Amino acid sequence: MSVAFVQKKHRNRIKRTFGSHLFDVINVTFLFLFLLITLYPFWYVVIVSLSDGKAVLSSLVKFWPVNLTLDTYKVVLRDSNILSGFKNSIKYTVFGTLVNLTMSTLCAYPLSRPVLPGKRAVMRIIVFTMFFSGGMIPSYLVINQLGMIDTIWAMIIPGAISTYNMIVMRTFFMGIPESLHESAALDGANDLQVLVRIVLPLSKSILATMLLFYAVGHWNAYVNALLYLNRKPMFPLQSILRNMVVDGQFTEAQTQVGSVSSFTVIETTMKYATIVVSTLPILLIYPFVQKYFVKGVMIGSIKG
Repeated sequence: MSVAFVQKKHRNRIKRTFGSHLFDVINVTFLFLFLLITLYPFWYVVIVSLSDGKAVLSSLVKFWPVNLTLDTYKVVLRDSNILSGFKNSIKYTVFGTLVNLTMSTLCAYPLSRPVLPGKRAVMRIIVFTMFFSGGMIPSYLVINQLGMIDTIWAMIIPGAISTYNMIVMRTFFMGIPESLHESAALDGANDLQVLVRIVLPLSKSILATMLLFYAVGHWNAYVNALLYLNRKPMFPLQSILRNMVVDGQFTEAQTQVGSVSSFTVIETTMKYATIVVSTLPILLIYPFVQKYFVKGVMIGSIKG
């Protein structure tokens, strides 16, 4: 009789106790409640944006849309400021993410090589920036002196490299076998060719993870816009949304929502519809990079 058969027979004899069943019930109940608590706020934003304004004012919207209507989204998608902010956010996110990935890769790869002289001192200087920075006013003065106020570069250059993300990429590159670098060097490849032809094709998971981190950061960014942008046509969508939610600033088209479809659109539904519109692109992108997400973060965090 094989050992595997004996072990399987022994496991079949083990009966689950009442305590184990009770634990499963409590665990599933707790996780289900936690899921509801996590998802309900966003679900509430969605159903309010799809509900009639009168029902929202009467506090009738709880779990499902009341008097389902798309009038709010029609107003949002017709608003020139929101459309302009949406286009600006896409532009800042695309170009900013490309700059982030390029700069982080070019910084992380040399620091991952054991033959780089003085890399310990360089790493100490880089890590130092994670805890200490120049501050808001000096940063503004630098951006102003460089002539980047009211330009796309003010939204991209100040955050060209995230120290944490760069360190994670460096740790991932250190896990690539040294024999691959040596083989490429024997074939006459220089460092740039090794990076492009060998390292990057083997680093799809960490690149996808960094792409998600950087893209979400750019899409949700509004602080740099508050500091460095003065002209409204250059505002990203998050700045417009921030002005609506925090300061109650609505455009002329948005202040006339009461005349739409017998008061079906109000300021609250406008805010929530704009939140949905600003969140939807990230929700659509995430499923395509999710399979790389956990792998990239875990592998990048194994070595220090």
